Amino acid sequence: MGRGPRVRSESGIYHVILRGANRQEIFHDDQDCDRFLTTVLRYKMSASAKVYAWCLMGNHVHLLIKEGQEDISSTMKRAGISFVRYYNDKYDATGHLFQDRFRSEPIETDGSLLRVTRYIHQNPVKAGLVHMACDWQWSSCSGYYYDVAYPENLLDSDYVLDKYGKDRDAARWQFIEFNENANDDEFLDNDDNVRKRLSDEEARREIVKFIGERNITQVKGLPKTERDQILRRVKEIPGVSQRQAARILGIPPSLIFKA
Repeated sequence: MGRGPRVRSESGIYHVILRGANRQEIFHDDQDCDRFLTTVLRYKMSASAKVYAWCLMGNHVHLLIKEGQEDISSTMKRAGISFVRYYNDKYDATGHLFQDRFRSEPIETDGSLLRVTRYIHQNPVKAGLVHMACDWQWSSCSGYYYDVAYPENLLDSDYVLDKYGKDRDAARWQFIEFNENANDDEFLDNDDNVRKRLSDEEARREIVKFIGERNITQVKGLPKTERDQILRRVKEIPGVSQRQAARILGIPPSLIFKA
């Protein structure tokens, strides 16, 4: 059964999650992250939208956006198409990169706005990738903590900070205190954020379970159909990145990306 109509936000503000198809990785290096954010910036500017928070993870993206002169679906569709074109050209890939439809939920109250901002920023912390939210390079957290966010002009922090008062320094400290608080907030029932990245040794053990009786070094020499079948299963192992799997299996990353 297909999903129902997207719930409209009276405030125009949405928490958006964009996932890789079959949970595949979207970002393989810093260039990919950089390109995605500059793409969002381009379509934000063209639509006169506002971006209040973001976080790029390996296989999904969180965005907190207020739609501008067009609806949120149009803005996300145009940004997604542009990034997929870049991705397919870079990695010589075809087919779907993202799930067919992004997920979104309306954010209508100040309390929800502040909690979802914290939820977005704490994704890397809950995934065990960093100790503090501001340590994650590919989120908007540093823009709130230090007033420095990349790319320039993507983050619209004033709207959120104003919820703590007009004294900007005091508001920033209150934001940091709230943003670092441990919590059990859940938005869109997303379970990707609690999936800790495995070490190479842990990943190796999990991969061995998936390939059965074969030696791990034999996978790269298998016929393409058989190899791709194994690689598709390996890509579904929780906590194992595609680049990590390629490194362990001794194959070019492009083989696992396209499997």
